[in-house]
Amino acid sequence: MGEWKECTIADIGTVVGGATPSTKKLENYEGGTIAWITPKDLSAFSGRYIKYGERNITEEGLKSCSTQLLPINTILFSSRAPIGYVAIAQNEVCTNQGFKSVIPNENTDPLFLYYLLKYNKETIENMGSGTTFKEVSGNTMKGIKVKVPISLEEQKRISSILGVLDDKIELNTQINNNLAA
Repeated sequence: MGEWKECTIADIGTVVGGATPSTKKLENYEGGTIAWITPKDLSAFSGRYIKYGERNITEEGLKSCSTQLLPINTILFSSRAPIGYVAIAQNEVCTNQGFKSVIPNENTDPLFLYYLLKYNKETIENMGSGTTFKEVSGNTMKGIKVKVPISLEEQKRISSILGVLDDKIELNTQINNNLAA
């Protein structure tokens, strides 16, 4: 096993928040083709890769608020209501303000980062604050300490092993769903 280093989330990727276009303006949503993900979309989601949510937004909706298009392989992490839903963007998506997503840097394997955030869910959740409901701020998310292999190849080996197991679980779930139908 290779050498590991302690670092922060900000050292291995860029933390990005989301936003919600005004729902009072139909032109922000009607006929929209830009995938827009909310924590609710992940509540019943059991896979690793997500393409779209319940609603899309328009180009006008995208420009109307501070949400931004996140690139493929961005790790979506719900930061409130609840903290800890995790998925990987299969294509460009944007999110509402319920996320602190992480765009992995060139030395970070996206699938490894996905598993790292899943593994650290409880730690991150415990760092949340708030009176009405707990929330993890962008600065808190950036400062979370984690241990990662220095070698990108080592990260890929680890995520590959975990990925094979998840592939089998997802296939079994699909088979069970087909049998139930």
